Amino acid sequence: MPGRYSALPAVIHFVSAALGAALGSRMLTSSELLQLLCLIRMIRITTIHQSRVPGTQISILERQIFDFLGYQWAPILTNFVHIIAVILGLFGTVQFRPRYVTGYAVWLVIWVTWNVFIICFYLEVGDLSKDTDLIMTFNISMHRSWWMENGPGCRVTPVTPPPSWAPEDHRYISISGCLLEYQYVEVSQSALQVILALAGFIYACYVVKLISEEEDSFDFIGGFDSYGYQGPQKTSHLQLQPMYM
Repeated sequence: MPGRYSALPAVIHFVSAALGAALGSRMLTSSELLQLLCLIRMIRITTIHQSRVPGTQISILERQIFDFLGYQWAPILTNFVHIIAVILGLFGTVQFRPRYVTGYAVWLVIWVTWNVFIICFYLEVGDLSKDTDLIMTFNISMHRSWWMENGPGCRVTPVTPPPSWAPEDHRYISISGCLLEYQYVEVSQSALQVILALAGFIYACYVVKLISEEEDSFDFIGGFDSYGYQGPQKTSHLQLQPMYM
């Protein structure tokens, strides 16, 4: 099973074999060529995943920061789980463990569902209201999205005196002049996550397919068993003769 081994010993093995073949004027055997092709393909899988993950991580970390600033506890917890899922997906790809990649794909379905709900929440689809405290802050506080006060062009003006129903530890403000309302900023962030998740789901299915093909190929050529070092075997020239009593 290639998922239980690192690619580095395989690279060393094939480089040594290639050098030995060049210096010794020996062609690589068909088994070594097959193993080399499988190894190149596995390295390609890892390289593709490592090139894709930074964009996903940067986008979710940016969202996590602004959710922390706005005390949006439900998105904070969900973002944290998503970061863990992305890390496990990377681990599964590097170590060639399809179960981790499959789990990452399953989580992406949940992640898309959550972001679609966020879009509906801020657009107030149906009976949803963006002013509900229970969903985003678990009714712990009256905070809203960080973008509500800090959006592009927004001007915040304190209202004095505050109304009698306003909590003492909260300020009562008036917001005007926003070039883009905060709910549309949140919707755009969720829409971006949906697009990335759909691309990630397709990619995860592709990686699982490639890993399964590699497992079949390595089973056909004997896996990594040939990478283990075998010392020179001593052959005895002494021939045993039958003894007749």
